[in-house]
Amino acid sequence: MSRILLVSKPLGPPWNDSSKNLVRDLALGLTRHEPRGFGRRTGPERLGRVELEPLYPAQRGGFSPALRENARVLLRLLAGRRAELFHFFFAPNPRTSQAARWAARVRHTATIQTVCSVPRDDAALERVLFGDRIVVLSRHTEARFLAAGVARERVVRIPPAAPPLEPLDLAQKAELRRTLGLAAEAPLLLYPGDLEFGGGARLVLEAHAKLSAEVRLVLACRAKTPAARHVEAELKARAEALGTASRVTWLGETPHILELVGTADVVALPSDVAYAKMDYPLVLLEAMALARPVLVATGTPAAELTEGGGALAVDPDAAPLTRALSELFADGAARARLGEAARNQAISTFSRARMARDYELLYDALLS
Repeated sequence: MSRILLVSKPLGPPWNDSSKNLVRDLALGLTRHEPRGFGRRTGPERLGRVELEPLYPAQRGGFSPALRENARVLLRLLAGRRAELFHFFFAPNPRTSQAARWAARVRHTATIQTVCSVPRDDAALERVLFGDRIVVLSRHTEARFLAAGVARERVVRIPPAAPPLEPLDLAQKAELRRTLGLAAEAPLLLYPGDLEFGGGARLVLEAHAKLSAEVRLVLACRAKTPAARHVEAELKARAEALGTASRVTWLGETPHILELVGTADVVALPSDVAYAKMDYPLVLLEAMALARPVLVATGTPAAELTEGGGALAVDPDAAPLTRALSELFADGAARARLGEAARNQAISTFSRARMARDYELLYDALLS
């Protein structure tokens, strides 16, 4: 049995970060090898088969580890218990990639680098891709890396997993809506994406203004940069100008995102760029597992979700988005069919067991 070190953000609640959740789902699906990972001093000692080293301090705010925490990780790689394989999970950036490359060289350790979110279009890939094997989550990113000259034998595509979730019945949805302060009967459109990247929030806001007046729009958006507050103010002003402010709810970041997704009638994330998000955004995989109809933008990695019939892709423009939403809200049977196909796809294509099996086969091949 080979010792595998999963190098990631601390594995433990809150589970509100796509890259960390990807490692969680892998940890809960692994059946072989000797996996270890990093937790917090106040967190659990194990996650599935993965033994957690209390490397990180007690819970702190924010989504990116502090400089001191990154230094602690590097020291662990250089001087801690030896592993046959380092498996890294983070958004590629030159500084972290350089440190990971150096640590693996010093310890003479094989490396796998899972690219958890799409690099910027202008990123220098030769500076941020360091693994002996580079795992991508979508064909979109795979094609981009190969076109940029990354060797075919280094690139492996393993889609992420959707957590096992159970769809809600009507009574559960109504109760959760009351808990969340939302109208129990009104048709509900959810936008669970970024404000500052991809233009999806503005598209949904413009399309919503042309829908039936009974449709409520909820925006559940995490502020990833200081610019998000400015963008939110602009969008709120736009809603006032459109005359829809009274039927738009701005939730910001919420610890109840799964409940919110489960009660939505349609989940729309038509952002035209995937920067700073997982190729297939985790919230969409969760929506599919919960049998929710999903809309995404053509030309993006997320458009690949349509191939199993579990999502609809529309051009990232208000007019086609309005048409697609109008048709869905007018046809409950169509929403149900799309939701059922989404759930079937989540179970068959995006299961934890399938993802863990593919990674363990990769471990076998790299260490043989």
